Amino acid sequence: MPYSNLSQMPTIGGGNTPTTDDDDGDQVKELGSRIPARNSISSTRMSFSSPRGSLGSPTPSQLSLLSLSPSSSTNGYLSGAYEPKKAKKHKKNTWYRQNMTVGLAVFVGFFLLMNWWMLSRIQERGRTRGDVTVQYLKSNSTTVFIREELHKIGRGNKPQKTTYARLLSKAAHALAEGESKAEPKDLWAEPYVRASSWTPCSHTHNWKPSEGKNGYVMVTANGGINQQRVAVCNAVAIVRLLNATLVLPKFMYSSVWQDSSQFGDIYQDQHFIDYLKPDIPIIEELPKELQSLDLEAIGSVVTDTDIVKEAKPSFYLKYILPILHLNRVVHFVGFGNRLASDPIPHELQRLRCRCNFHALRFIPKIQEAGALLINRMRQNDKGLGHLDHYLVGPFAQSTNKGQKTRSAKKSRYLALHLRFEIDMVAHSLCEFGGGEEEMRELEAYREVHFPALVELKKTKKFPSPKELRSEGLCPLMPEETVLMLAALGFNRRTHIYLAGAHIYGGSSRLAALTTLFPNLVTKENLLSSTEILPFSNSSSQLAALDFIVCTAADVFAMTDSGSQFSSLVAGYRIYYGGGKMATIRPNKRRLADIFERNNTIEWKVFETRVRKAVRQNKRVFSRPIGRSVYRYPRCRDCMCYNE
Repeated sequence: MPYSNLSQMPTIGGGNTPTTDDDDGDQVKELGSRIPARNSISSTRMSFSSPRGSLGSPTPSQLSLLSLSPSSSTNGYLSGAYEPKKAKKHKKNTWYRQNMTVGLAVFVGFFLLMNWWMLSRIQERGRTRGDVTVQYLKSNSTTVFIREELHKIGRGNKPQKTTYARLLSKAAHALAEGESKAEPKDLWAEPYVRASSWTPCSHTHNWKPSEGKNGYVMVTANGGINQQRVAVCNAVAIVRLLNATLVLPKFMYSSVWQDSSQFGDIYQDQHFIDYLKPDIPIIEELPKELQSLDLEAIGSVVTDTDIVKEAKPSFYLKYILPILHLNRVVHFVGFGNRLASDPIPHELQRLRCRCNFHALRFIPKIQEAGALLINRMRQNDKGLGHLDHYLVGPFAQSTNKGQKTRSAKKSRYLALHLRFEIDMVAHSLCEFGGGEEEMRELEAYREVHFPALVELKKTKKFPSPKELRSEGLCPLMPEETVLMLAALGFNRRTHIYLAGAHIYGGSSRLAALTTLFPNLVTKENLLSSTEILPFSNSSSQLAALDFIVCTAADVFAMTDSGSQFSSLVAGYRIYYGGGKMATIRPNKRRLADIFERNNTIEWKVFETRVRKAVRQNKRVFSRPIGRSVYRYPRCRDCMCYNE
């Protein structure tokens, strides 16, 4: 009905700020002076626009009051009976927006609180495993927000640039958001069923024992434990080829490794002698009548410089066998990779596999410590791994009574061999973000340890560091490794065993890795000071512990497929793994192309491309011609294929 006075008029669309009665009076006085000029127009238009026009025209006084209402349209038309509905709708929208804002703020606050709570649980400084407290690496106490940590990477003794700061930041967010997400289906498994069709069979042989009547072969192997292992297996094959007797191998002391360990300090020498007895005779030392001979004077010392690399069996028959016939003894000094992979007679090739996978067994001291490390990496899970028996012998049985195989995967772990020591970095001729100081340091190292390379650089033009990286010839930096692992789908809770030691750049270089994956440990973290003390002066024995833990891991990831250590571990996992031991072997050339787009590539695209590149290198194929049987044992000489 018509309003008789202003106090009865509803306030429609008047805003959110309340007004007093005095304010309303002022508004009326201000607008009252303009009423006569508007009334004539409003009365004219009412006959057309008012919904109540059929009930008669309003009086001038009513029209004057109506024209003062905030519901009047700006062009003089009145909204009439429809205006209150619009006002209610406007109030409803305003209330809805206010509540949505409050709700969103509460949700964001809850999300941040839960994120803080999960991260605080992930990043405990130490955990008890068995009777030892596990201390994670120093950088593992940092949070997922790594921008500050990334800036600190270059503040150590060596200036370093965070080349992949943008991608690392995206990886950090992806890992934080992926806490509750399921990992990719085949992340922890061998993706190809065909892998299980290959089974070990190099333990069989179809020949009679060698008499070893042509003389004695002495071998002094150089390098680290991995080069020495290959040298021993090659020497066994050569001794059989020459129908000679092998004197128990010796290891050369290296100024680089600074390790005086001998064969019996790493491997069970009696098992070695007994297991290969059907193949070759082995004695612990030369007969007394030959011990006084000056082998160098009579021409019985043969060094690596005397033997071409990857020499064929015919070389030994032509040049070494006559020395044996003449002097009854030959001493290979610094013997390494001096026997070709092909062409080799079938049984001789099988003998090499038999030596590597069956005859070389670690001593009980190493087996016991290795079993302890595996047990702690599995968080005392009593299940038996696929390779435990072959690696740690009776110590696997004593700590895993009543179970033959592991039934659960709750305690699985990833082993990572980060081949980023100074020797690898210096020899690659690549750049790693350290600027002028890094270049001077690496050049000084080359002059001492790689003088031939230094001289070669003076006469030959090498590709630039950028070209080397684009061709995949540079070792993966820790930053690149952590990006690869994050892209593959490993989450922040993943337990990682880091093999090796003396990473170039130290803890600052590992900051990105230890920040994004806080559950990363080394043998030094897992073993107490008392437990690791017996190995402290032997790099070879420490490397043997790494070999055991990496080989037994649910997944093994390498960063350099050319590394001797990675090759031996991967080959051992293939030989005994039954197609269940996944190995990540990246194609560095393809990864280099992906990393080159650091400044533009989006994380989802990065993930897809990295997973595709790594999966392609998981293909199951038999050993390519000319490749090592220790690394690629899938061949008729080492394994049997069950179609």
